[in-house]
Amino acid sequence: MTKEEIIEMAQRCGLFGIRPYPDGTYSKALVGFAKLIAEKECEECAKLCDYVYNNIVTDEHIKNMAFKIRARGQE
Repeated sequence: MTKEEIIEMAQRCGLFGIRPYPDGTYSKALVGFAKLIAEKECEECAKLCDYVYNNIVTDEHIKNMAFKIRARGQE
């Protein structure tokens, strides 16, 4: 998720009229909060893949999906 996407989503939600500071930057708190939410969502998706791999289908593609989801959260 890019900073621009975070700002756009905040604006769409009516979150305190997001406007850049005079230097063109945005609130680090807002960007940090959005990243935390995205990381949590990635981890929950990866846990679901882990569960499927460990309890339902032992297909390496499922295990690889969990790895790739977690890697996205680190970008």
